[in-house]
Amino acid sequence: MRKLWIACLGVLMILGLVGCGTESGKTAEKAVSAPAQSAQADSKVPAAKGKILVAYFSATGNTRTLAENTAKALNADLYEIRPEVPYSKEDLNYNDETTRATVEQKNDSARPKLADKNAPIANYDTIVLAYPIWWGQAPRIMDTFVESYDFTGKKLTAICTSGGSDIGTSADYLQKLTKGKAEWKPGKLFSPQAKAEEIKSWFNELGL
Repeated sequence: MRKLWIACLGVLMILGLVGCGTESGKTAEKAVSAPAQSAQADSKVPAAKGKILVAYFSATGNTRTLAENTAKALNADLYEIRPEVPYSKEDLNYNDETTRATVEQKNDSARPKLADKNAPIANYDTIVLAYPIWWGQAPRIMDTFVESYDFTGKKLTAICTSGGSDIGTSADYLQKLTKGKAEWKPGKLFSPQAKAEEIKSWFNELGL
């Protein structure tokens, strides 16, 4: 009888240990699966809206002002397109046919050298090109710029300043020269002091 009692007690102890082990296993399983569920939930969070870069060339400061206002309005970053040899006041004398800017604008193949080729184009989804209008077109330095980077997969548009001309065909011309397959949106002429509301309204109409 004593042996039978000891045997029953042994069986009860074994069952107890098995039960504890099973419960411990369930706890461990929950601990492992919880992070996986969390990661799955995080993957469903919508991606943030793409980054915007305002790349501008300014010889007199007017376009710089517009570019800065645009960057603030769109919460964008700024990059200055600088020529290797800066333009002097004499270079911009529109009344002299021999000045640097005049000669360049009359030559479709003119490509002024860039001071650097460090524009972080790859880091952005949308590029806004800002420039003044010279003789009805963008300065030739802008031609150099759009031919110097691969804009494949990017969305591009243009804004400009002018003493009297509209944006005209300047953006269309840049589009033809742009390296890579990019999606171009219509550009617009702005005053250097354009208000944030005006800039935002135009940008939203483009669907960017």
